[in-house]
Amino acid sequence: MNSNDSPRAIAETLGRRLKQARLNANLSQEALALMVGLSKNTIVNVEAGRTKLETMIAVMQGLGLLDQLALFLPEQPASPIQIAKMKGTERKRASKRSLESNKLSNKKAESELEW
Repeated sequence: MNSNDSPRAIAETLGRRLKQARLNANLSQEALALMVGLSKNTIVNVEAGRTKLETMIAVMQGLGLLDQLALFLPEQPASPIQIAKMKGTERKRASKRSLESNKLSNKKAESELEW
């Protein structure tokens, strides 16, 4: 997966990885569906990358892969700089920065990373 991949492509990659995990566990789609309380058709959709996050988590739980979520999206600590600016309190909301401003910041950060 690349940061330039579309969300659809990333979802399809995750689906393929879940399918391989199911096959590695020697489970049929029907068996996994019964185990997690979903339909076989839902498992087919998960493996195609067409699913809700909650359903994907249920499948990961059934395959014993829940610990992988910590690698997928690790805990995000509050920024020490932001805590200092906020005088020790944690942020509850993002600032009112425009979408265009965010896009420009991201492009600038990406261009700075290029060699």
